[in-house]
Amino acid sequence: MPGSRESGSRDGTVDVVVVGAGFAGLSAAERLAGNGRSVLVVEGRDRVGGRSLSGEVAGVRVDLGATWVARRHTAVRDLASRMGCTTTGQFDQGRNVLWMAGRRRTYSGTIPKVSPAALMDMARVQSAVNKLVATVDVDAAWESPEAGRLDAVSFGEWLDRKNALPGTRALMTVVSKVQWGCTPSDVSLLHALRYIRAAGGIDHMLDVEGGQQQDRLVETTQEIAKRVAEKLGDRVRLGTPVRRVTQDDNGVTVHTDSGQVHARYGIVTAAPAHRAAIEFDPALPEQAQGLTRTWRMGALSKAFAAYDVPFWRAAGLSGEAVTDTGTVFITFDVSPAPSGPGVLMAFCDPRVFDGFSPEARRDRVVRQLVDLYGPQARNPIDYVDHCWGLEPFAPGGPNPAVAPYATTSYGKALTEPHGRIHWAGTEAAGEWAGTMNGAVLTGQRAAERVISLLSHDVREGVPR
Repeated sequence: MPGSRESGSRDGTVDVVVVGAGFAGLSAAERLAGNGRSVLVVEGRDRVGGRSLSGEVAGVRVDLGATWVARRHTAVRDLASRMGCTTTGQFDQGRNVLWMAGRRRTYSGTIPKVSPAALMDMARVQSAVNKLVATVDVDAAWESPEAGRLDAVSFGEWLDRKNALPGTRALMTVVSKVQWGCTPSDVSLLHALRYIRAAGGIDHMLDVEGGQQQDRLVETTQEIAKRVAEKLGDRVRLGTPVRRVTQDDNGVTVHTDSGQVHARYGIVTAAPAHRAAIEFDPALPEQAQGLTRTWRMGALSKAFAAYDVPFWRAAGLSGEAVTDTGTVFITFDVSPAPSGPGVLMAFCDPRVFDGFSPEARRDRVVRQLVDLYGPQARNPIDYVDHCWGLEPFAPGGPNPAVAPYATTSYGKALTEPHGRIHWAGTEAAGEWAGTMNGAVLTGQRAAERVISLLSHDVREGVPR
């Protein structure tokens, strides 16, 4: 891996220093290097990819973190294509399973068809959501016409006020857990609407065919990041946590445990909450400090159970399931082929998952898979899981779980430069915030801004 063989002092001088080797940081570095600018990426983890991480179960490579790309995610698709990575459609043929109020049933389509009353209620709530989404400025939600009112309540409080039926509430809870790693009561209505708008609407957010769960990467999403890092070579340094960032009129200095990096400009791609681990001198403005305190990361865990074959397909089931109780709350079929192995991916609630031993976690997941798919699920040939809330460095995910008032109070600081320091990362995206596509776009945009500033410096004769 890049940087793995380096040792001793790592002092150096470049045009731009990038903090973070996720999709935003690597995309920024690729754009800068392609423009002939000298760049160095410093990453605290011992790997690249950020919230993308590859794992393996029964010899099958799986995504322990970020997984899907939509047709409209053209930036990350282009990056994957250039890196020689390929997509495969998310399997969704057959009927889905619903476990609600202790009862198992099957249904087809995205929305569970429990009863006419439940369908009418879901349509009513979705219509109300869509009307509010249309009022939100995706690039500056805090400046939306009704921002103050929408940010003063949680998504859960709003559902209560709309008298959402239990089935509607359960589905919205699944959406909240997957998108923000929290329950609806833990996230601001405005923040939820911003992400729904950024995702292209609630239908696009939920759908497989034609939606955000359209395709997976055969090689896994982290492989894209690995190949970009390999292309960048020694411009990427791993295992190099940034402790302090100082700046003056001449440039930026990034202080790490193994040395300093001097640059004309810096691009920081850490999530807002993780910016708090870095000391800035001069200090961040008060709004930016508030952002780091209030835009906390959510938490989400994933598990994979493998079987000799995807036996559920023979029963006419898609491998998609939604449940309102227990550890697992949604599953997908990520089997590599009809002949096997059969692999079920399960999203797990960290509140009843992360605090248990690996054996207990496995038992909890398997017991629920038996409820959903029958006794054949009782004896998987392999199992693996990952708890993002327990990561030792930059824990949490998939996105910030932003409580009421924090978006209108501090959202503007997401993208406002701090002197010579510019920000990138999926949280800073307008359209496609919360996706790999958003991360790629923000990295490229930050790079373009810095390239423009460097060109201006040259024209003005500013000394390097």
